[in-house]
Amino acid sequence: MIPDLQASLLCDDVRQERNGKFILIGIFEGLIVSQLPSTFHRICLVNRWCCGDGTFMQRSRIVAPDGKTVVCEGQQVPIKLAGQEQNATSVEVFMNMRVQTEGTHWVEVLLDQQMRMRYPLHVRKVDPQKQQKPAPQE
Repeated sequence: MIPDLQASLLCDDVRQERNGKFILIGIFEGLIVSQLPSTFHRICLVNRWCCGDGTFMQRSRIVAPDGKTVVCEGQQVPIKLAGQEQNATSVEVFMNMRVQTEGTHWVEVLLDQQMRMRYPLHVRKVDPQKQQKPAPQE
């Protein structure tokens, strides 16, 4: 039985405690850059699978706003579930991801070469010189 993708999140880092729990640090709402192109030295993608049975191959990627250009792509990751009541969590680390343009990029998660989830990652350029400063307190 093909598993469900329970969650997929991008974050700065992932740690695993001794008891097996994952700690996600710095979950992304989007990416704000001061210049383009811009390089992100480390981005983690956490995927959690459940309600499946068998061994499957996951592949994840981030696609540019043109819908064709692959900004980064992970390796094939085996997902093994021995029954519908089990779950599996995968953590991929994308190193030195280079973003060329602002706009809506897409995070795509495939399982056995079939799209299981696709969601937006907004990249926005902000000029740090022009950011509004708080009004002085009286």
